[in-house]
Amino acid sequence: MRLLLDTHVALWAIADDRRLGAAARSLIAAPQNTVHVSAVSLWEIAIKHARYPRDMPVSAADALRWFGEAGYELLDVTAAHAAQVEALPPLHADPFDRMLLAQAFCEPLALLTRDAQVARYGGPVTLV
Repeated sequence: MRLLLDTHVALWAIADDRRLGAAARSLIAAPQNTVHVSAVSLWEIAIKHARYPRDMPVSAADALRWFGEAGYELLDVTAAHAAQVEALPPLHADPFDRMLLAQAFCEPLALLTRDAQVARYGGPVTLV
């Protein structure tokens, strides 16, 4: 299975955070699965770290390094991903999450998230 981790799930996975549930841990650790992290997540981390370093103590540069060390594949944003955002119903306004959804639908990838709002899109979204 090809997985795309949302930003929280990706950060919790590299930090071995207890908020990451057992189901997500199993999927991420399964050797037959390929784990992707989007450039969108790094962009989100960079913005939040610059504005709210207490809430986002990890820099994008550190996260990029840790994602690489974990063996995660990086997913760039393409024009097709950007165009797919337009097809998404307006269930969620967060631009980072909407782009992750668009990427999951386009590629296709199973998007792992803990966000119930994002899970409302169904399709490739897995609530963990």
